[in-house]
Amino acid sequence: MATKEEKTRAFGRLLDILDELRVKCPWDRKQTNESLRTNTIEETYELCEALMRDDNTNIKKELGDLLLHIVFYAKIGEEKGAFDIKDVCDSLCQKLIYRHPHVFGDSSADTAQKVEQNWEQLKLKEKGGNKTVLEGVPASLPSLVKAQRIQDKARNVGFDWEKREQVWEKVQEEFNELKQEIEKMDSDKMEAEFGDLFFSLINAARLYKINPDNALERTNQKFIRRFNYIEEHTLKEGRSLKEMTLEEMDQLWETAKREGL
Repeated sequence: MATKEEKTRAFGRLLDILDELRVKCPWDRKQTNESLRTNTIEETYELCEALMRDDNTNIKKELGDLLLHIVFYAKIGEEKGAFDIKDVCDSLCQKLIYRHPHVFGDSSADTAQKVEQNWEQLKLKEKGGNKTVLEGVPASLPSLVKAQRIQDKARNVGFDWEKREQVWEKVQEEFNELKQEIEKMDSDKMEAEFGDLFFSLINAARLYKINPDNALERTNQKFIRRFNYIEEHTLKEGRSLKEMTLEEMDQLWETAKREGL
């Protein structure tokens, strides 16, 4: 592994390269915060995909792509006279030190949950920080991830089940309410109850230390593998999926399961 000095030189080299690209490359020169934003989202999802696969080669690659965006935004900030990469690093260091008083100060926190609770309390005390517990949850987060963050923040101030087993009563309650609305076929209320059921299931996942986004993605990938298996075998027979009966597709699905797909 590289020494601290080697890491510092590598980061400095990256900054030098971006400075030169910003001057000499027509594409890099014309980029703005807004033009980069969509690509940043895409790069973040590509990193997430590599992380899900525990693919170290692509994790390294996607981290590099994301790092490029970070230094690019800092360069644009520097050109505007607003901030530069040093300000970004200094601000992050100050925040990390402030929010870890059990490491850099006199307080104590002997569990990860206690650290999270202290973190939320310190954020509320920061000058210019969050004024309310849930203010720090970005409005643009995907709904499933947003639900996780909302529940985490509520937990960190004590709003949680006394025993995690109690959540299943809530899940059952929401499921029953959904069934009632389905019987009435009120589309607006059905949607609302579906949301309540999803939210309660995400709560259950949190309590049992399951990442619901990871769990759903695993199921997505499993479905893709098994459905592709059905389609591949159908094409080998010179047929299309539309020509298959549901029973035939179910049989191939079960075969895919037995083969561990």
